[in-house]
Amino acid sequence: MSDRKARMLEDKYLRDSARALVEADIKHIKADFAHKGLGERAMDRVTEGAMDLYEEAIDVAEDNKGALAALVAAIVVWFARNPLLELLGIVNDEEDEDWDETSDGSER
Repeated sequence: MSDRKARMLEDKYLRDSARALVEADIKHIKADFAHKGLGERAMDRVTEGAMDLYEEAIDVAEDNKGALAALVAAIVVWFARNPLLELLGIVNDEEDEDWDETSDGSER
């Protein structure tokens, strides 16, 4: 057998084995998708990403407890600002105005 013919047969066997591998992969993917749908896979990825984000947030919060406490305190003070201002004797008259007024003071 000539060198070219031997090389051609060798290439043909390599091609056929590569094609068999690709077809086996396609069958495996089809079976995998039959077992678990695309929507379920997407939901699993979103859930996994959310869990990773949650774990990262927990780690950051544990490392920065002082900053987290300051942030929570600022939020509490923000929501309790009106009663706190009243306790200090400061009255905010702007909040008593109607929201329907225009910038020049005339009603709509």
